[in-house]
Amino acid sequence: MELRGANILLTGATGGIGRALAEALAARGGHLVLTGRRADVLRPLAERLGGRAIAADLADRDRTEALLDEAGDIDVLVANAALPASGLLSDYSVEDIDRALDVNLRAPIVMAKIAAERMAERGRGHLVFISSLAGKTASGQASLYNATKFGMRGFALALREDLGPHGIGVSTVFPGFIRDAGMFADAGVILPRGVGTRSPADVARATVRAIERNIAEIDVAPLGLRLGARLGGVAPALSAAVQRRAGGAEISAGLAEGQREKR
Repeated sequence: MELRGANILLTGATGGIGRALAEALAARGGHLVLTGRRADVLRPLAERLGGRAIAADLADRDRTEALLDEAGDIDVLVANAALPASGLLSDYSVEDIDRALDVNLRAPIVMAKIAAERMAERGRGHLVFISSLAGKTASGQASLYNATKFGMRGFALALREDLGPHGIGVSTVFPGFIRDAGMFADAGVILPRGVGTRSPADVARATVRAIERNIAEIDVAPLGLRLGARLGGVAPALSAAVQRRAGGAEISAGLAEGQREKR
């Protein structure tokens, strides 16, 4: 997919990773439509990058569908918006659960359906889902978040097969611990020695690469975390034991506490 001149809809543009994505996509010559809940942050970013801003809360089901009409014909959808959804399931109200499912899973699916139907008419387009390594391996105090990210992975892989014959690419990007901005950085959790991080710019570069080369999946994490994600896929019980020994419970608890106010 050629990004120069492409019309790109990016969700979750007001977060730190969202801003890095916006800057990288604009640098490749894309015409941006940026969306997020924080209009005060969204509009200046769109003006700086020569794009358009559309304020929207993806937990609002009607607003999600209307967003695609407001964005117009798009060539690339980058579904980046997400809620942390960490913590014990017992700590969540049913309303909290619905909101996490709506933002993290339902909204990307609905937007992909609408966008892909329009892309198929033109015989070209690309859908990108910004996921997490939590979509490949589960961890304690993240059952709801894992559910949304595992679901997104399965959806994207199947959709890639369905849309390929229509000239539409589908990619999923799986960040690990991202420093400086984003859910992990905002939680202020200190990782054990030897557990590495990547930057928002790394996520943005991987996303651009996925679009331009139509890559199905890209992990954005140090080798140790990538191997851990593979282990989680083939031997989940062993992976859980390794995580416990490596201090995973403390990391999960710290994330849950640091992200509690962002549900």
